[in-house]
Amino acid sequence: MGGGYGGSLVAKELDATADVVLVDPREAFVNAAGSLRALTRPDWAVNVFFPFDTLLERGRVVRDRVVSADPAGVTPASGARLDADYLVLATGSGYAYPAKPHPASESIAAALAPLTARATLAVTERLNVAGYDHVYALGDLTDLPDPKMASYAQVHAQVVAANIAAQLAGRTPETVSTPSPDRRILLPLGPHGGAGQLPAPSGVTAVPAATVSERKGLDLFTARFAARFDRSWRFPRPGFVPRQRGPLSFLPLGRGRCQGNRSLVALMRGRHP
Repeated sequence: MGGGYGGSLVAKELDATADVVLVDPREAFVNAAGSLRALTRPDWAVNVFFPFDTLLERGRVVRDRVVSADPAGVTPASGARLDADYLVLATGSGYAYPAKPHPASESIAAALAPLTARATLAVTERLNVAGYDHVYALGDLTDLPDPKMASYAQVHAQVVAANIAAQLAGRTPETVSTPSPDRRILLPLGPHGGAGQLPAPSGVTAVPAATVSERKGLDLFTARFAARFDRSWRFPRPGFVPRQRGPLSFLPLGRGRCQGNRSLVALMRGRHP
């Protein structure tokens, strides 16, 4: 349930061995890391949206919003019940668009287990929702000390996928999530600038702008998601510097409406231009 950074990865990892059904109300995965760049470079918007119809080969995507869930499956808004042997809650969290889409997940999660004071779900070290061996949760929804960031959700996704794969094969799931006290963050400032820190044997270490650019700033992970969604991607050529396209401006016309560059307006409305 949920096709964001973690949910789409779990679905992809299990597609070859399980009958995967991914439920998400959107028609495409949104790479939130690239959305702010697309606001200033509308030509970049194409690198933000990845349609779900290219994610899975065997499984299927149900474009709907889950309104209720229980240990045996979920019920979308359409009313068509989806039974499941394994359930993965990957609904994420929300910020003001376009930084990140906003899913409504707390009430659904609360139907499975009591929420913590922070409105999160308690999970085991194997990322099972407490009390269930076939229900998992990952990312922002979990009551883990990990930062609520995409990179951590994707680490959780690998744990969940490995444990479900083990269960499908009749083995005991043994992959555990081990939160690290060393925080990592890469903050690009354009394709070539930025700052960050990464774990190192001697502790957290600041990294230069060149490392930030190489690991994130140049393509904002577009190549990674292009591979996940089987879409071609041309990596920026060496020395690539985007051209200045003039001042950025748009005119708000009330809630949910604005006027300006057509690509920008489409992005602000959550659509591919």
